[in-house]
Amino acid sequence: MVSKLKALIAYLSYSGNTKETAELIADHLSSDGVAADMHRIGIDPPVDASAYDLIFIGTFTWEMGLTPDEVKDFVLEVGYKPDNVAVFGTGETQFGGDELYCRAVVKLAKFYNSKWDGLKIEQSPRGSQEQLVIEWLEGVLHDVKRLA
Repeated sequence: MVSKLKALIAYLSYSGNTKETAELIADHLSSDGVAADMHRIGIDPPVDASAYDLIFIGTFTWEMGLTPDEVKDFVLEVGYKPDNVAVFGTGETQFGGDELYCRAVVKLAKFYNSKWDGLKIEQSPRGSQEQLVIEWLEGVLHDVKRLA
């Protein structure tokens, strides 16, 4: 069990899919003893990201592979490039195919030089994709435990 870790789950969601993924992450973190704070990008007041051991950023991909402006604004609010960022997101392969699918996730993970591959979810995490979320999160937590 991970103890004394504090995680921020910052996400932007219009359709509810990214929010649903964020909630699944929060539930799993809590069950593993990690204090998880949810932050709705663009709605909640700015947060001090430096107060967290682990930062999750969740986004969808906008238009033709773009990161939404609200997420870019959140990156500016953080003001620095923490080395403890894991990125997740939702997308739809029917819009743009594999090339644009979850492109914002790829861009953010690269920007932060994340230790973890970005988690890409096709639309909703329900069903078989819920296991993908859990496996990805367990990999992140395994690395964090090892480095602690």
